[in-house]
Amino acid sequence: MQPDVKLTSDNGSLTPLNTVDLRDAIGNTVDAVGAFDFDHRKTGIAPRRLPAWTRAQVPPAMDAMLRMPSGVRLRFSTNAGRVGLHFLASAIAPSPELRRSINLNLECEGELWSASSNAGNTIVTDPGEPDGYQLVRGDSDTVWFDDLPLRDKICEIWLPHNAFVELRELAVDDGKHIQSPADDERKRWIHYGSSISHCMEAEQPAFIWPAVAAREARLALINLGFGGQCHLDQFVARTIGDADADVISVKVGINIINMDSMRERVFVPALHGFLDTIRERKPNTPIVLISPIFCPSAEHHPGPTLPNAEGKFVTFTGHSELRNGCMSLSRVRKLIEETVDRRNDDNLDYLNGLDLFGQADRDDLPDDLHPNPDAYIRMGHRFAALKLMSHASQTPR
Repeated sequence: MQPDVKLTSDNGSLTPLNTVDLRDAIGNTVDAVGAFDFDHRKTGIAPRRLPAWTRAQVPPAMDAMLRMPSGVRLRFSTNAGRVGLHFLASAIAPSPELRRSINLNLECEGELWSASSNAGNTIVTDPGEPDGYQLVRGDSDTVWFDDLPLRDKICEIWLPHNAFVELRELAVDDGKHIQSPADDERKRWIHYGSSISHCMEAEQPAFIWPAVAAREARLALINLGFGGQCHLDQFVARTIGDADADVISVKVGINIINMDSMRERVFVPALHGFLDTIRERKPNTPIVLISPIFCPSAEHHPGPTLPNAEGKFVTFTGHSELRNGCMSLSRVRKLIEETVDRRNDDNLDYLNGLDLFGQADRDDLPDDLHPNPDAYIRMGHRFAALKLMSHASQTPR
């Protein structure tokens, strides 16, 4: 069940406003938490979830995923009773499906507000032509979060997790201020994963499972979940190692099977190498290595996986003589657990992904690969209950 959030009204034009240009404010009075880089445009600024130096190494399909700001928040202090965000969104709509609403959340003093928009660009894709799309241009929009506490407070606006967004202005009522927030005293958690950590199926950005877990464990989230793109890339490992992190989690395996991008001979050394790169920079930071959640067709059969006519993701058999070393999910879980055992690292823990989402949760797996919104929330609660996450939240930075 979705947690309660406060809905907002569209009343931004009723009173004079104090606005700040986010091209100037981000990095000064406004923090973009979870963004390592930005695309600078004539009319706005768009967050990216990997640093600028990775641009030459990132594959095109991954570039699209890291420009969706899953887990990214605008953090600032204000005494305003309402806050508006002006932006241009670009949402993907696979033909002939309808475009989903763009949802945002504002978090303040332990409560959440919700706002949505149906404006913006639409990127219409055709499953029959993976490399083709049609751009239908739309208008920018301003969403409002109102009835906020009338005192100085820190606000965090959770940006859309499943759309591209060009940020333009932050607005409050005339006479109210927007100021730099106080330092965040929460410990910082960096999480790396696949579409099941990107969580494009979640209804609101504050309800992706890493966000749910972060709020419950009182951690500041940096989400490096990239739909379809969790392949143990070294530029991601270096990003994690160079970032400010008090606890790290790595949830790996499903994309490697989905794409059949590695076999056992390559996967195990690649996993060691990914961890080695992080450890060179962070020798003692706690790391949780998480194996894949339940996926019925790939539990005992190797990938790749593709959607069938009913939209269910299934594995494909054949060419067995060429598939020596191809991995199923059950094999990947065993290899990940063995990797943790062999490294003799007291700050490296293993979590079986089936403890987050197992066969008993199957009814909440509509396409047999991605959890539904309620299941993501449940995964967040389960992850927050880990002793490591609880310990991390209780120790001051």
